[in-house]
Amino acid sequence: MRIVKTGTAGTLESSDVMITVRSNGTDGVQIALQSIVEKQFGKQIRATIEDTLKSMSIDHAYIDVKDQGALDCAITARLVSAVYRAAGIEKIDWEAL
Repeated sequence: MRIVKTGTAGTLESSDVMITVRSNGTDGVQIALQSIVEKQFGKQIRATIEDTLKSMSIDHAYIDVKDQGALDCAITARLVSAVYRAAGIEKIDWEAL
């Protein structure tokens, strides 16, 4: 999948996460994480993001994450939605993931 524009998903409400995905112009993934639980769960949040991107074959992107204590399943869902929006794909095939 190719990132062609900026895509965003989520909110800044409690227990949610806002994720913005855009191309970084280089190889590799950059993650900018701001989380109210970063000290406790920062490594797990990053691992969830990296695993999800790997499963989607995304190898270059800038990911801006503003977490308000979201569960891993919410992080994954918001990330997938933001990536599809950034790729210009409107319909997500959730069963294929």
